[in-house]
Amino acid sequence: MDIRKTAVVAAAGATTFFAMSKVFSTKEKKKESKSAPTFPVVDLENFLKDPKSAKEECRLIAEMLHKTGLLIVRDPRVSEEENDRFINNMEAYYGLETAEKMENVRKQYHYQIGATPEGIEQARNHCARAKGLSEDDRPVTLCPPGKDPKWRYFWRIGERPQQTEFKQLNVSNVVPKKIPDFTERMDRWGNLMMNTVRTVSQMAAEGFGLERDTFTKLMDKGPHLLAPTGSDLSKYNKKDTAFASYHYDLNFLTIHGRSRFPGLFVWTRENKRTPVSMPKGCLLLQAGKQFEWLTGGFVLAGFHEVVVADSTIKAKERAEKEGRSTWRVSSTLFAHIASDNTLEPIGKFSEESNAKNYPATKAGQQVSDELAAIKLA
Repeated sequence: MDIRKTAVVAAAGATTFFAMSKVFSTKEKKKESKSAPTFPVVDLENFLKDPKSAKEECRLIAEMLHKTGLLIVRDPRVSEEENDRFINNMEAYYGLETAEKMENVRKQYHYQIGATPEGIEQARNHCARAKGLSEDDRPVTLCPPGKDPKWRYFWRIGERPQQTEFKQLNVSNVVPKKIPDFTERMDRWGNLMMNTVRTVSQMAAEGFGLERDTFTKLMDKGPHLLAPTGSDLSKYNKKDTAFASYHYDLNFLTIHGRSRFPGLFVWTRENKRTPVSMPKGCLLLQAGKQFEWLTGGFVLAGFHEVVVADSTIKAKERAEKEGRSTWRVSSTLFAHIASDNTLEPIGKFSEESNAKNYPATKAGQQVSDELAAIKLA
């Protein structure tokens, strides 16, 4: 298959939630007519069959991570039907009564397992950074950001270390009572996502001129989290509502399949705001802060936000007419470096000009610090 087959990044626009705050931009709200750039779709099939035959794919993955912090891939092991089954499962969960979902909340573990209710997660304050962007590329998230009106469900994927300094980051899963086969369905999607992350991590390492297992060794027994969000469009459907305020992810790599409702916007290394949609059967990956740390800033954690756009509203109206759920579910997984491993620029990245900005730090400590900053610790 042609690895340079392009994915059209669909246009969408938005502003945000909680009108008490000051908006970054004073101009008219962004519209959905902005021309859409394109990203290459990288097919993983050649690498899976014969890694030596996929040098160009590995180079492209490394290049895209450096330039955009974002990848769109096609993994022959992950079908669109798998994504649909997982979203169906989470639509059923988020459709439960609030009291039933609250039984699955574990605040004592920083909400890093089980359910996180709406109005808990709050992005870091990136107002100064956003104000430095061009008018067209500023986020529509309010400044300072409010608390996000979305639910989330955290589910551990993979083995955990027998001994760890960070036990609260490695606790057991919470299983809802009302959703049949919940464990099987969560584990199925989570393991599929981790397989893709490991493959992409191997390809990125080769593309960067590192040993193939450089990143996968560091991820072994990490606190990987399947973390699907649920945003209730029957309740929050006003244009420019922000479900996930302007932020970067704290982990190594984030991956998810297509949502049934658009609204995701990302920023490239050049600080260009880009609306994103994926072709069917594809997966989106973004670099997180741990990736940035290990590469001394050669790869930057990708900023993004999720908002209600005109296209979100149209998709909601279609779902209502067809009798489908109007919960916007993301099929997200956060892949982590193992908590007891040390984050620091590795190999040639230790010579990056900004390497000194990434001092040796245990991954578990970095996660704990980030959780405190976003009000989850």
